Amino acid sequence: MDYNKLSKDILQQVGGEENVDNVIHCMTRLRFNLKDNSKANRPQIEAIEGVMGTNISGSQFQIIIGNDVPKVYKGIIDNSKLSGEKTSGGSSGQKKNPISAVFDVISGVFTPILPAIAGAGMIKGILAILVALGWLSNTSQTYIILTAVGDGAFYFLPIILAVSAARKFGSNMFVAAAIGAAILHPDLTALFTAGEPISFIGLPVTIATYSSTVIPILLAIWIASYVERWIDKVTHASLKLIVVPSVTLLVVVPVTLITVGPLGAILGEYLSGGINFLFDNAGLFAMILLAGSFSLIIMTGMHYALVPIMINNVTVNGFDYLMPAMFLANMGQAGAAFAVAMKTKNKKFKSLSYSVSVTGLMGVTEPAMYGVNVRLKKPFIAALIGGAVGGAYLGITKVAAYIMGGSAGIPGVTSFIGPGLNFVNALIGMAIAFVAAAVAAYLIGFEDVPAENSEEPIQDAEAEAAATKEAGIVSEQILSPIVGKAVSLSEVNDPTFAQEIMGKGIAIIPEKGEVLSPVNGVITTLFKTKHAIGITSDKGAEILIHVGLDTVQLDGEHFTAHMKEGDAVKVGDKITSFDIDALKKAGFDTITPVVITNTMEYKDVTPLKSGQTSSNDAVLDLTVV
Repeated sequence: MDYNKLSKDILQQVGGEENVDNVIHCMTRLRFNLKDNSKANRPQIEAIEGVMGTNISGSQFQIIIGNDVPKVYKGIIDNSKLSGEKTSGGSSGQKKNPISAVFDVISGVFTPILPAIAGAGMIKGILAILVALGWLSNTSQTYIILTAVGDGAFYFLPIILAVSAARKFGSNMFVAAAIGAAILHPDLTALFTAGEPISFIGLPVTIATYSSTVIPILLAIWIASYVERWIDKVTHASLKLIVVPSVTLLVVVPVTLITVGPLGAILGEYLSGGINFLFDNAGLFAMILLAGSFSLIIMTGMHYALVPIMINNVTVNGFDYLMPAMFLANMGQAGAAFAVAMKTKNKKFKSLSYSVSVTGLMGVTEPAMYGVNVRLKKPFIAALIGGAVGGAYLGITKVAAYIMGGSAGIPGVTSFIGPGLNFVNALIGMAIAFVAAAVAAYLIGFEDVPAENSEEPIQDAEAEAAATKEAGIVSEQILSPIVGKAVSLSEVNDPTFAQEIMGKGIAIIPEKGEVLSPVNGVITTLFKTKHAIGITSDKGAEILIHVGLDTVQLDGEHFTAHMKEGDAVKVGDKITSFDIDALKKAGFDTITPVVITNTMEYKDVTPLKSGQTSSNDAVLDLTVV
């Protein structure tokens, strides 16, 4: 590989040296802060030999290279006047883009709470089914308890949001929870419902309902983050424990009740009312447009901005028209991938397409979207068509979602349990979107993926095993390098890992801040920021352990290295340690991908663990035949 040429090609396609504010690199990718991201030619960059893909995170333009990224980075520095540090101007407009900042905040606040909302919504859906079938009386004590389980997360949503928002804004999560609890206090609720004028030290308090609301608490915690930081700055260290939280509560809660809360409640009502007006008066057109373009919205990341609107619609109005469009978009992606599976002649790609079609039906659409449809281009257009056709049916029948019922796929269809034929029409619309996308993709066609080594005879198993053994690769199991909770790579909020661009593997949500060697082998790479480790096992596996997402930005802060590159390691040796709480407080996701970067040298890389895992547990099985 000519890294000098590769670096020049990349620099040219990102808009030239003059478009680069600064560039750094982590374990696997170049990270550019560009003055104008639109000047970067992504298709041309992704077509360059040696580039695995591109990604935009916030305003940062990332180019995935793999293990050779230090060599490419060096080539860029050698072939330019860039130093990797910010230019003196530091004027990258992208970094100060308020829209990008808003999306980042919404994503950071709402993504962590979605499991609680989805779980509670699923329980509400199941409860509705039990009552509808006559298996449970809506006056029974069991019904009352299950209702509390399902409604609890929604009624106390301001408290849940307060904690998540405080984590994102960098303020005290428990003080934030206290703010949310204060505005939901039963005595305050009773005061609001009494119908009499209310005042606080002579200032009028506007009556508003805060249970199940979204916008008021977000504004309140945003203000609280500034108040808390200012008080902390002017308070002596010996008094901070008492003064900072006390003054924050005394300032923010009244300000919320007098100004911020009512304003947020009014904004929420107008927002929901505006959406309802649009769908009530132009429902057919609105649903066709939204369902047909929702996959594009997901690709830009703007769907995060719609999540609070969906929640607000359900909690304020009891129903939402936006969520059905997301379901249809996913069905369209699944249908298009299914058509590819039926038509492709590449057996390996056929298997992949069937697999991602099923995951799309389950509501996990990224594998189908990026792994098949976007890759082949025309099937992605067919997926948009399928979503639009399904949207026409839902627009005519005025289907709405009445519950936040989990994923936007088959497991989440309880979202549509509502009056009349809403549930039935929703299922019909989803089926129409799937079939329409499949038919469109089949008829439009696509340029098939050529079979690998199509001109060479397929080796039998013994020959393949012999070749693999000669290359020094043998089957083995990889132990967990971190104590925590094992989850699928698809749950990592970074497409480079979630789409397995770097290779297959597993992810672990750490509960103990230590990285232990999962194999006997050698540390081939230990990045200077200590957040990423490369290990080659004695049996040939190349393992990447990447602690957290975007933690390269910390430049080693909160990390401690206990070994160095070139050191031999045994299973259980401590390689690095890190402060989990400090990473979270700094706003970083601590989920840790464990990836086999030479995946292509194995027949299968299979996750073995889900849920709680310790350092003695095998989490990956690597099979060569």
